[in-house]
Amino acid sequence: MNYIKPEIISLKNSKEFNEKWLQARIEEDPEMLGLGELEFRDTEKILVGGGRLDTILYDPEDKKRYEVEIQLGKTDESHIIRTIEYWDLERKKNPQYNHCAVIIAEDITSRFLNVISLFNGFIPLIAIQVKAVKFGDNISLFFTKVLDEVKFDLLDEDTVAEPTDKVYWEKKASVKSVKLTQEVFSKLGEVTDEYNLKYNKHYIGLEINNIANNFISFVPRKSVVILHIKLEKSEEVDQLLEHSDLDILTYDKLYRNYRVRLNETDLKSNMSLIKDLIIKAKNEYNS
Repeated sequence: MNYIKPEIISLKNSKEFNEKWLQARIEEDPEMLGLGELEFRDTEKILVGGGRLDTILYDPEDKKRYEVEIQLGKTDESHIIRTIEYWDLERKKNPQYNHCAVIIAEDITSRFLNVISLFNGFIPLIAIQVKAVKFGDNISLFFTKVLDEVKFDLLDEDTVAEPTDKVYWEKKASVKSVKLTQEVFSKLGEVTDEYNLKYNKHYIGLEINNIANNFISFVPRKSVVILHIKLEKSEEVDQLLEHSDLDILTYDKLYRNYRVRLNETDLKSNMSLIKDLIIKAKNEYNS
């Protein structure tokens, strides 16, 4: 077996292997991005209000659309804004799907993260760095995910963490379910000693030193509480929950939460398991 030294080439400076060429390769084989078994849906889509979205990919299992923008060379602020703008237009036009913005560039710079941090809102955004490597007369593409669906707050009344209070939730859900939320929080003991419950419009989360830290969150209903535990889906956790008598809801792939419907009985029979999972979530979230 012979060693062949690869040559990294700049697509931006190449006359033959340009942006259209790269876009065509991705649309021919979307799985090369490493985002799963995606399907190609649309190319160069003209958007209402102006602009042209490079590529739309689709995950039929999750009913999720990926709005993909390609940039050769380094990422820049205007391209990032355009990527987010196109994602926002598509999610509003097609609310029946989950949506994720994807930016692909040859060089994901440190300024990229600085620019992203300026946005307030909920933006599922994936950044992928592409390298074109030449081997003799052959060329290959290598994709590396450098940012994986980091979510930020967008000024949107449906997603913003608008502060409320306990009275708001007692009216919206019930006094009983809010009390149950407080009991779960209390029974976590040292796990959440430094935290406080933070009452928001759509959920009750956690805060520490006035900063949100939501490795768990609660959504009180009339008679129960939906507990969200932020953990990557795994066979280990699946088996632990399956062998319990907890009322398990469908795993939330978008927010990466295990969801459990809790009642008062669960605090007596399953609190140990709940606490163990929350400790695991706390460690993962804050690692």
